[in-house]
Amino acid sequence: MPPFDSDLSVLLLWAVIGYGLGSIPFGIVLARLMGLGNLRDIGSGNIGATNVLRTGNKTAAALTLLLDGGKGAVAVLLARAYAGGDAVQLAALMAFVGHCYPVWLGFRGGKGVATFLGIMLALAWPVGIACCVTWLAAAKLSRISSMGALVAAASSVIWVLLMGYGGALVLAVLLTGLIFWRHRDNIARINAGTEPKIGQKG
Repeated sequence: MPPFDSDLSVLLLWAVIGYGLGSIPFGIVLARLMGLGNLRDIGSGNIGATNVLRTGNKTAAALTLLLDGGKGAVAVLLARAYAGGDAVQLAALMAFVGHCYPVWLGFRGGKGVATFLGIMLALAWPVGIACCVTWLAAAKLSRISSMGALVAAASSVIWVLLMGYGGALVLAVLLTGLIFWRHRDNIARINAGTEPKIGQKG
């Protein structure tokens, strides 16, 4: 009998690959490369696209959004191409965890919205598109980025069921729960009416 079960070792490998991809802090890297300063000292101190936008550099914010989404998508696509099965959803989950808790930043990462959307687009593109549209609509109506994120995340649970991707239900529930946890301070500010509007500094 081998010392490690082959299926378990494959899953562990894709968990590590997913985490490694997700933990790349593109917001901080781009801010430094583009001379925007230390992102930790700007706005909310978050490493995501919303806070990058507070630097006033829309190009940097757009690139951060795309790259943070891309790393989630790449984790899913690589796992699907080379392993399949449970490895795909595990790589997706760990890419999200890597973004939120990157070892390189003392486990103080972003809130995972772009990575979540990238994961959904790669995992089941109709669900991903529905989540993106929901995010844009909720953010536009409320003018609060975090509100768009929360509504889009919650809607993913509904979309996977309505569109016939029930196999992704557990992953959608887990990611939604993590997004709500990462946004707990935002939720408190939304309830208090003090959450910053989109484009507002601070």
